[in-house]
Amino acid sequence: MHMQGTPQTMQIAPHYDDVVRKVADYLAERLGALEDVGIPRERVVIDPGIGFGKTPAHNLALLQNIPRLRNLGRPVLIGHSRKRFLAKILGRSLDEATSATIGVAVGAALRGADLLRVHDVRATRDALVACWAVLGDA
Repeated sequence: MHMQGTPQTMQIAPHYDDVVRKVADYLAERLGALEDVGIPRERVVIDPGIGFGKTPAHNLALLQNIPRLRNLGRPVLIGHSRKRFLAKILGRSLDEATSATIGVAVGAALRGADLLRVHDVRATRDALVACWAVLGDA
């Protein structure tokens, strides 16, 4: 998983010239380091670290570019559920952002995310099943 800084410092003015390139390069480097110590790529899932040292704009850029992360050849996990950037997108409190979590889950799945970490599993699953039914992929 990518994270800028530490949990104590990660949200203090996060900055990237190109967040997607930076995260993809970091994850590629970590995949190589894992292989160097004997952990095969086939055993690894990558996580761009939504919300970990990133602004709402950074998070959205990563979500919009899931296909670029998939180019690393590993499943992509998106852990966006109940993250503060969702409330900022809506302009409401985080308590009112459940629908945003579900919307981002559907969008991430459509962009190619392999795994979603969510709190509201049933509602997210129902939204995805309905989406796939409309698209004819159910």
